[in-house]
Amino acid sequence: MHFFKSVKPAAAGTALIAALAPKELNINDPSSIRGVAKTIAAGAMSYYSGTAEKFVDLPKPHYWWQAGALMGSMLDYSHYTNDRSYDKLISTALLAQVGPNFDYMLPSHFGQEGNDDQAFWGFAVMSAAERNFPHPDENVPSWLQLGSNIWNSLSSRWNTTACGGGLLWQIFASNPNGLDYKNTVSNGGLFQISARLARATGNNTYLEWAEKVWDWTEAVGLIDADGNVYDGAHASRDCKDTNPVTFSYSAAIYLYGAAVLADYTKDQKWVERTERILGAARSFFSPFDNATNIMYEHACEQVFTCNQDMRSFKGYFSRFVYAASLFVPSIQPAIEELWHTSALAAAKACSGGASGTQCGQKWYVGGFDGMTGLGEEMCALETIQGLLVGQSKPPFRGDEITTVRTFAGSSPAKRGRFDMQLV
Repeated sequence: MHFFKSVKPAAAGTALIAALAPKELNINDPSSIRGVAKTIAAGAMSYYSGTAEKFVDLPKPHYWWQAGALMGSMLDYSHYTNDRSYDKLISTALLAQVGPNFDYMLPSHFGQEGNDDQAFWGFAVMSAAERNFPHPDENVPSWLQLGSNIWNSLSSRWNTTACGGGLLWQIFASNPNGLDYKNTVSNGGLFQISARLARATGNNTYLEWAEKVWDWTEAVGLIDADGNVYDGAHASRDCKDTNPVTFSYSAAIYLYGAAVLADYTKDQKWVERTERILGAARSFFSPFDNATNIMYEHACEQVFTCNQDMRSFKGYFSRFVYAASLFVPSIQPAIEELWHTSALAAAKACSGGASGTQCGQKWYVGGFDGMTGLGEEMCALETIQGLLVGQSKPPFRGDEITTVRTFAGSSPAKRGRFDMQLV
């Protein structure tokens, strides 16, 4: 199967999609993909009790960052399927969490907010900006300005007291262990948001920062010559004690930032870096000889140690690799080889529970493994709906980005321009 190409613009309003049982997925039929995605999206949103009028935190044991991650997944759902039924809810959630300084530094969550948590809300905000997602609140800055505010907050914490730079994992003294650890998800978040802002705005200050973060990550050995992206290292040891654990989402965060820069700079080095990370990321497939090309989180799945966070990592892996293919087409054969097989396996895994459509964790067992949760739903959703990436509009940039105040199906949208503030 090759990526589908749209032959006509999508009609305004919400697409009429018939929900389908995931196990019936036909990856050669866009309507089948949309129908399966609709079913899984409903499963994911069953864990969220907020509404189009009110944001509500996810229930414990989920952390605040996962709400931002969920909204990112649902932004993808809206974008890929043209089903706008969740758009008001998504917008309400994103706008409710901006915080007093409009940078997603929310005092009520300071006890658990790290640099990586803020970055995940930033990923969602940047997707909203790049798609002209509706933003109805005139009292809150535009999506793009919110993304810039998050960048200002993250970059202000670049720490040169050890390791020659880098972001620490945590921000506040209430999380002391993370104040001695420089992790790739936090630094990758700053890298990717820098890359996306550079492309969106044309401001090369963001490009300079993206280059700086990448160069630092390579210099301390957290990205190796083969493209492996390691978890992190301790500041107190001058980042000489690389933690050799690798997670799929860490790799994908850097991979997508590199792909964005390949498009923005036209510099072949970013294409090569995208391809190199994806080559190393093949380690996240084929856990057994009879499960060739099926995705798994190799740090934890086979030994039953995936925590609440880790259970969602494959979703972000899929999200960012699919998105990267729009900028670096040379990775499409790898997607057809690996993600198409994994999408079918994920669909078969979404066959449990009372509904018969709950998603399991281990896709390589040939069906439902009994392990359910929000993370499992998000992983399957992103891996399946991303099959539609080829018929989606690429992220907007420059003057294409506007502020849209109304939702599809409402009165004609009001659009506004805005001034970016970089500090």
